[in-house]
Amino acid sequence: MGTAHQKFYDLEVWKKSRALKNEIWVVVKTFPSAEKYHLSSQLIRSTRSITATLAEGHGRFTIKDQLHFCIIARGSLSETFNHLIDAYDCSYISQDQLNYFKFFIEEITKFLNGYISYLRKNTANISKLST
Repeated sequence: MGTAHQKFYDLEVWKKSRALKNEIWVVVKTFPSAEKYHLSSQLIRSTRSITATLAEGHGRFTIKDQLHFCIIARGSLSETFNHLIDAYDCSYISQDQLNYFKFFIEEITKFLNGYISYLRKNTANISKLST
């Protein structure tokens, strides 16, 4: 899942989150201009937060810190989906688009949960070594 020498941009969860961010960028360009500083901006910020938070956490020294940032990234995934529901409610995206992004976000969440499990396992292994 990860190694001590792996870069954040090599993590599959980061790559998938980046792809989501780029797809959201394309979609928000279709929103009404009145949403530029509202829903469009919120969606862009929440998806950017996912990749940025994963990168920041990856750069932290302790696994505890890395886990903390992964959990924040998971919250940003939920926030992104909430904004997409808002976009659907405003008829800016279709039901098919909402379903597509729901599946995409669920897939990223599975990768993120796997990464969190990996980090937790490493924390447990380190704890066993220090006792």
